[in-house]
Amino acid sequence: MYKRGVRIYAVVLAAGEGTRMQSTRPKPLHMLCGREMVIHVIHALHEIEITQTVVVVGHAAEQVTQVVAMHAPKWSNISFAEQQVQRGTGDATIVGLNAIDKSVGTQTEVDDTSTIIVMPGDTPLLRTSTISNLVQEHQQSNNAATLLTAFVDEPTGYGRIVRAKADRVLQIVEERDATPEIRAINEINTGIFAFRRDLLGPALLKISNKNSQSEYYLTDVVEVLASMG
Repeated sequence: MYKRGVRIYAVVLAAGEGTRMQSTRPKPLHMLCGREMVIHVIHALHEIEITQTVVVVGHAAEQVTQVVAMHAPKWSNISFAEQQVQRGTGDATIVGLNAIDKSVGTQTEVDDTSTIIVMPGDTPLLRTSTISNLVQEHQQSNNAATLLTAFVDEPTGYGRIVRAKADRVLQIVEERDATPEIRAINEINTGIFAFRRDLLGPALLKISNKNSQSEYYLTDVVEVLASMG
């Protein structure tokens, strides 16, 4: 069961260019079973009482906005926010949060203990039950952040989950920034998170772009929150 009175928001990250697909079609709009990938992602939220769904657009913003506005279900309460310059998933998440209530770094944010789901717009096989279980675990455990991870035989290309001996998550390290020891880890990040609103915004303001991509990684928020206890 979800916590009574706790609002739930979703931030769907759909701003990236998706260059690896080598396609002129924006990555979130590629079709699967007659439906755009990003629309599959939004439909995965249908068992959750979503207060608002913010789709963060960037590359081909107008095209993505038009398609999502046309095909997203009414219950999802869609709004849009544009990431003017693609500076990473952390920056995109700040853009999404500001579209909710324009309060990142303010007292309003500090007083807001709602749940924020952050998810990529290119995960069309995501099950509704998976998101529902994630949110329930997050709220019942009163976590600062709850991550959806997976164990795979071939983790190459994915961010790795680094845990302490007590199984507590310490950080997520992206492939390009990982040491050989960390690359040997086979627990990976799926890019799907639930956060406490009052902790997410301040943590995002503490991340940096000092990495191989010179981007602000949302995954770095995990290390910030872990260091806060």
